[in-house]
Amino acid sequence: MTTARTREGDGKPLHTGTITAWLSEVFALKPAGINWPRAVLFLDVTLVPLLILWAIGHEEYLLSALFGTLFAGLADPGGGYGNRASRVTVFALIGAGLTALGFGIGGSNWGWLALAAFAVTLVASLTAAFGAHRFVAALLLNIWFIITLGVAYSFHQQPHITSHSWAQVLAWAGGAALWIAVTFIGWLIHRRQDRPPLAAELPGDTSRRTMSRPLIMFAVIRAVVIGGTVAIAFGLNLSHGSWLPIAAIVAMKPSLQQSALTAAQRLAGALIGAVAAVLLLLIPANEQGATLVAITRGLEVVALIVLMHGFAIRFWNYALYCAAIAAGVLILLDLPQPSNFSAEGYRVLWTLCGAGAAVIVMFLAGLLTQRPPHPAAPAA
Repeated sequence: MTTARTREGDGKPLHTGTITAWLSEVFALKPAGINWPRAVLFLDVTLVPLLILWAIGHEEYLLSALFGTLFAGLADPGGGYGNRASRVTVFALIGAGLTALGFGIGGSNWGWLALAAFAVTLVASLTAAFGAHRFVAALLLNIWFIITLGVAYSFHQQPHITSHSWAQVLAWAGGAALWIAVTFIGWLIHRRQDRPPLAAELPGDTSRRTMSRPLIMFAVIRAVVIGGTVAIAFGLNLSHGSWLPIAAIVAMKPSLQQSALTAAQRLAGALIGAVAAVLLLLIPANEQGATLVAITRGLEVVALIVLMHGFAIRFWNYALYCAAIAAGVLILLDLPQPSNFSAEGYRVLWTLCGAGAAVIVMFLAGLLTQRPPHPAAPAA
C-alpha cells in the first residue's frame, strides 16, 4: 500500500520521479542530430579569422568575425550557388548594419539601447509572415544585435581596450564573406551542383502567411520583453547584464511548454559552460610574459574546438549545445578582458532571470488568449 507521497511499487517520493523525468527531457539525446563533418568544416573556416587577427594583434574583433561566419552558414538556404550567394549577401549586409548600430550606440544611454532592441526585435519577429526560414535568419540577426550591445557596452567599461565600430563591421562582413567564398569552392568541387544547406534541420520554408493577430501579438510581446530586459540590464548597470536579454530572446517560444523546456536547457547549459570556462581560465591566472601569451593563444584554439563540438551536437541535445557555446564564448570574452570569476556566476544568474522572464511572460500571454501564435521558432 502506498501513500500520496510515494510512487506505487518503488516507495520513491512523487517529486523525485517528476524531477527525474524533467531532467531526462532536458538532457534527452537524439543520436541522429550529431554532425561531425559540419563541425570540422566550422573549425577549418574559423581558423582563418583567428590566424589573421593573431597576425595583426586585434583579437577584440574575433567574436564579430566568428559570428559573421557561423550565422551566415546557418542562414545559408542551400541550392544553387547564385541563390545562396545572393541570400547570404543580403543577410550579411543587414547584419553589418546591425553591427554598426550595436557598436555605435553601445556606450549610449540605456534608453536608446532599449528602444533599439525593441525596434529590432519587433521587425525580426514580424518576419515570421515571410516564412520560417526568414524568421530563423531574422532571429539570428536579432540575437547578434543583442550580443553587440553587450560587447560594446563592456568595451566602454574597459578603457584599455580600443574597439572601432567600423572594424567590428568589417570583421562581421569578412566572416560572412569567408562563408560565401567557402561555398563557392565547395560548389566548384562538386561540379557546380546544387548543395544542401549547412543546417538541414532548420526550417527551409519560405512560403508567406497572413499577418494575423496572434503573430502580431507574439511579435509585440517579444519586443516588449527584450526591450524591457535590455532596459533592466543596462539601466541598472548589471555586471554582464547582456546575458539577461540574450537568455530571454532564446527562451521565448510560441508555446509555454516550448519556452519552459528551452529555458531549462539554456540554464543548464549556461551553468555547465560557466564551470568549464572558469576551470580553463584558471590556467593562465598566475602567468606572465611569453608564457601568458602562449597560454592565451592555446586557450583561444581550445575555445574554437569547444565551439566546434557545440556545432556538432546542436541537434543532439540543446542543453549540451548551450554548454559548449557558453564555454567557448566565455573563454573568448574573458581572455582579452580578464575579470574575476564572479563574472561567470553573474552570467548564470542573468541567464536564469532572462529565461524565467520568458516563461512567465508566455504563461501570462497564454492566459490572455485562447489561441497562441504559431510562427516556427527553433532554438538558436
